Amino acid sequence: MPTFALKLSYDGKPFCGFARQPGMLTVQGELEHALEMLYRRPVQTVCAGRTDSGVHALGQVVSFDLTEDEAGIRRDDALMRSLNALTHDRMSVCEVLHPQEGFSARFDAKAREYRYFIANTSYPPLVMGDFSWQITSPLDIGAMREGASYLIGEHDFKSFCMAVSAVGKPTCRNVISIDIDPVEVMGQQLICIKVVGSSFLHSMVRTIVGTLVAVGRGKRKPEWVGEVLEARRREAAGENAPAQGLIFWEVRY
Repeated sequence: MPTFALKLSYDGKPFCGFARQPGMLTVQGELEHALEMLYRRPVQTVCAGRTDSGVHALGQVVSFDLTEDEAGIRRDDALMRSLNALTHDRMSVCEVLHPQEGFSARFDAKAREYRYFIANTSYPPLVMGDFSWQITSPLDIGAMREGASYLIGEHDFKSFCMAVSAVGKPTCRNVISIDIDPVEVMGQQLICIKVVGSSFLHSMVRTIVGTLVAVGRGKRKPEWVGEVLEARRREAAGENAPAQGLIFWEVRY
């Protein structure tokens, strides 16, 4: 069966996360409903990474299989137009891809990149208000970078995921890099925390951000991040950063 893949972008604000949930507005639910309307049968999709309620995506990837006959019904541009017409207006199918047969958006991914935006200003970030976390107290980026250095490499990140989701499951993950830099987006001065890893636990990136912000605010020393990692307890880490500042940026294959 031919395998198709889609590159998706979405504003997470109206959605109850990516994964389908009965009676809830979700990205996967919208997409699979549209595919079912087009192909007159249920079409199951696999995503590169599930996002929580309120989390955005710029480069989400979703894969699914069609029959030979179904694959020839529509050209890529027609499929993209149809899916965008049939799904919620806060999501967008940006590209139709043709990977090798049997490709999995999830299992074939080599790395995933997330970016978290912080508006470290005393005035409201109007343009980026729905895509950033406003923190009015000054943040020490140098201290945050030092704290982040403890997280690079393969570790047990049990302290950085929701406790319920960690029960009976492996919690070791490999964080390839964490970069923290001032950036300008549409004239707005922001701090961008870019986290790249092979895969992530539930709420792992948001917990990393919340923990680094505690360091940036001067509430904790950078070496505390290493202590949090060793504790392997969610309550040892910082707060869960708000969902609206997180964007699933891209997937690398």
